[in-house]
Amino acid sequence: MRLLSLEGKLAAALFVAMITAAVLGAWATLWFQSPWYGAGIAVLALGVPALVFARALARPVAALMRALSGSVTAFRDGDFSFSIGGRRGDEVGDLVDAHNELGRVLREERQHLFQRELLLDTVVQNTPTALVLVEERGHVVYANLAARQLLNAGRPFNGERFDAIVETAPAPLAQAIAGEVDSLFTVPFENEEETFHLSQRAFKLQGRPHRLYQIKRLTRELARQEVATWKKVIRVISHELNNSLGPIRSLSHSGRELARLGDMTRLGIVFDTIEERTRHLEGFIQGYARFAKLPLPRAEAVDWAPFVDGLSRNYAFVLAGPLPSTAGWFDRAQVEQVLINLLKNAHESGGAGETVELGVQQQSREIRIDVMDRGSGMTDTVLANALLPFYSTKRAGSGLGLALAREIAEAHGGRVQLANRRDGGLVVTFVLPQGEHVVAQKPEST
Repeated sequence: MRLLSLEGKLAAALFVAMITAAVLGAWATLWFQSPWYGAGIAVLALGVPALVFARALARPVAALMRALSGSVTAFRDGDFSFSIGGRRGDEVGDLVDAHNELGRVLREERQHLFQRELLLDTVVQNTPTALVLVEERGHVVYANLAARQLLNAGRPFNGERFDAIVETAPAPLAQAIAGEVDSLFTVPFENEEETFHLSQRAFKLQGRPHRLYQIKRLTRELARQEVATWKKVIRVISHELNNSLGPIRSLSHSGRELARLGDMTRLGIVFDTIEERTRHLEGFIQGYARFAKLPLPRAEAVDWAPFVDGLSRNYAFVLAGPLPSTAGWFDRAQVEQVLINLLKNAHESGGAGETVELGVQQQSREIRIDVMDRGSGMTDTVLANALLPFYSTKRAGSGLGLALAREIAEAHGGRVQLANRRDGGLVVTFVLPQGEHVVAQKPEST
């Protein structure tokens, strides 16, 4: 117990009052020769100072409570500028110091928060992606500059109904928003045809449902990717043509000389080599043609046992688990082409051939086909680009195998996924919807 604490002050006051009361009581008893007079004098001597001391001690505490009440009200309203003056050496002084320190910390935090909000608002307002936040009743809560330019001729529309704004927008944009799914659409914008990607997400903000619309311009990016793809296609085709035409040119010259000399034996070898290079070149060009002119799938019922047996005659694998009892529903030739290519890649992955596995699982209304190996797997960069046309890490690869698998899967309404296995190797997952209700559609160009 420290000397200047409230407890110490109260104890000192009570001690002084008790000594005073005892002395006065003893004096009154002796003076009046009556203990009742002594007791009365003692009560008076003890009660009056107690009231005085209680008032003296309670006054600053009451004043502090009033100040704290006003300060807490100000804090609740977001005003952190209040501080309490006065220096005391007791618990009240400690409370005042703690309150003032809390106010200082809150002021600094608010300043930092304001700076972060200012930075975030600057970034959001100046991003080229149009952002619109709509609350549950359909009113616009927030729209950045790109959204204003795209949807409302540059004018703010916070607080307005979003459906009223959409009604004045081009029809493809209105249809994309009404679809409630991510989509691509093309509309006239700034005297040009612009392609946009719409992404919309529902979430709760402060406990209330909201929906965020993100509209991103893709024309420049698509044009850049298209140019880059064409450049890569030209490089790949030029490289392959030169690899075949160079030897053919040289062999043609040699054949002419051998024919002039009458060396028919060696001339046959020359013609065989020219034929082999021509056949390779023809297969290469046909591979690109098949990718560019992929026909719509003709789905049919396919029994799994003979289908899997046919695959095993091309590349060996271990069957992972039993086959589904229900027949599959897909284009047999196209899916067989995909799986043969995936099994070929698995055998060339660097792992042992006997570790290649094929798994077929029926999942609700989908069929999942996994081709697994124990090779070196893929880096994050390769995983991100492996499904792009003409992307290949193989020296002699065309970069069409996985891209063709993706095209065929999407034409069936399915998808292709790649992932590294935990203990090494890669798993390529080919997912197809099942049932005769599935309507095949031509996939968008990638």
